[in-house]
Amino acid sequence: MIENKIKDILKNKIKDSKIFIQDMNGNQDHFSVIVISSEFENLSMINQHKLIYNALGDMVTKEIHALQIKTFTWEKWKKEN
Repeated sequence: MIENKIKDILKNKIKDSKIFIQDMNGNQDHFSVIVISSEFENLSMINQHKLIYNALGDMVTKEIHALQIKTFTWEKWKKEN
């Protein structure tokens, strides 16, 4: 299942991370991901998202056609949830 593949890649590439993933259309090609990690400390949102895109590499254009990304530091996650 592609969701597990995405989750495994992100867990391995982004340290200290918790990942939530949802198939947005049932076709296994449009996803929403929430990634929480201490690696996002002191990074702009753009750079946080770049970490996600870099981790997923070619999957973003070959297997994933749409990707909604939300990133949080652990501190921000605890405040908002």
